[in-house]
Amino acid sequence: MPQEVLTREEDGVLIVTINRPEAKNAMTKAAAEGIAAAMDRLDAEDSLRVGILTGAGGTFCSGMDLKGFLRGESPVVEGRGFGGVVQGPPKKPLIAAVEGYALAGGLELMIACDLVVANAAAKFGIPEVKRGLVAAAGGVMMLPDQIPERIALELALTGDFIDAPRAYDLGLINRVVDGPALDGAMALAATIAANGPLAVKVSKQIVKESRGWSMDERYERQAQLIAPVFVSEDAREGAAAFAEKRKPNWKGK
Repeated sequence: MPQEVLTREEDGVLIVTINRPEAKNAMTKAAAEGIAAAMDRLDAEDSLRVGILTGAGGTFCSGMDLKGFLRGESPVVEGRGFGGVVQGPPKKPLIAAVEGYALAGGLELMIACDLVVANAAAKFGIPEVKRGLVAAAGGVMMLPDQIPERIALELALTGDFIDAPRAYDLGLINRVVDGPALDGAMALAATIAANGPLAVKVSKQIVKESRGWSMDERYERQAQLIAPVFVSEDAREGAAAFAEKRKPNWKGK
């Protein structure tokens, strides 16, 4: 059996590819476990700055493998959730590079990522209701956080798809490219990877967590998170590199 998830590292970027093109990259237990292991690696290795999640064969992910579902298989990993990432995304930035279809669980994988680059021909949707199911891996909960509630309801209740230009207009994706989505995602990842890794990690944490903070505690809680960044070696290196007109040499310390 071929590996259901492939990984490779390039210039500090961990590229994670769902490798079930014959099944439109439908999510299995093995694939979920492979993605979870890749997310663990992304967070554990200092040399890795950004992750990219994509699919082989021109499709991002068509959702849960229904044949596995009928066998009683659940593509969920404890601590990480559906697809090995939905409930436990990495601490470092994760970009979805979307070709073809991101549907059902595939859309839920995508919206669990921090940023999305999609080919102009990509399609998006949560069609579970057409099969008598519910987008239970975060789709019906997370979509209203990312697009207007009425649009999220329309997608959830009709099961219809939207295209990449519409998804971009709604703010669901960051960039639409005419060429390979992975190339566009690599360009975006390179921009992020050039920045201070501690600052990037904490910036993501604050964006993700601060919506749950009360107005009275926001600056206090932010101060607790940014304090180690401002006294880090990287902070001094960033200032020195600016003054000396050179690229910084980040250590992640």
